[in-house]
Amino acid sequence: MNSVRSLRSLGAIYRWVHDIFRNALPITSYRYSSSARNTFINFVPQQEAWVVERMGKFYKILDPGLNILIPFLDRIKFVQNLREIAIEIPQQGAITLDNVQLQLDGVLYLRVFNPYRASYGVDDPEFAVTQLAQTTMRSEVGKISLDTVFKEREQLNESIVDAINKAAEPWGIKCMRYEIRDMHMPEKIQEAMQMQVEAERKKRAAILESEGHRESAINKAEGEKRAAILASEAREAEQVLIFRDIIVYEQCLFIM
Repeated sequence: MNSVRSLRSLGAIYRWVHDIFRNALPITSYRYSSSARNTFINFVPQQEAWVVERMGKFYKILDPGLNILIPFLDRIKFVQNLREIAIEIPQQGAITLDNVQLQLDGVLYLRVFNPYRASYGVDDPEFAVTQLAQTTMRSEVGKISLDTVFKEREQLNESIVDAINKAAEPWGIKCMRYEIRDMHMPEKIQEAMQMQVEAERKKRAAILESEGHRESAINKAEGEKRAAILASEAREAEQVLIFRDIIVYEQCLFIM
């Protein structure tokens, strides 16, 4: 009976100590993960990096797998997701080089390549990159005309990626790619572009029709020319035959 009570007491003590170790030191920041806990034994998932502080100072980064920490001394401060993630960039206004107001939004794909910088280099990486993407988009669109925005969208996306990566390198974040998703413009500009497209279509149709008439006239002239040549050759051949018959006839008269 006493042994059973002792086991129950030990179990209660274990649960009490475990709860203290588990909950006494909450994690300051979860970055796209919620599996980390401040316990003695920790299992870090693949493609995650857990940033640990010891007594308030950076200690180390836990690799995937089994890791041992000292409760109260060691603390999981940040959890960084190393997988590529997509962030929607809200719609915003931008003015092109030829003063056309556009409304654009996009999708940004990024990845953490340095967990230490991503944890201590910036307070909120996602918010910082979103603001940077919006600022960069406005800046890059302002350097080109409206026609260039439509014709060279891929190059515009690459320019935005390069500008973001230059600014975000101290944050330990790399922009993999950026895609402009939707683009809206003033209604008057849309109508003008539609009229331009319609005019271009009519122009191409007129050119094709003119070329068709030209080809038809050329073919007709070539046919008439060929017919005239053939008629001339036929007359020449007929004259040759007549001339030959005359010669033969004269030869016969001479013999007689």
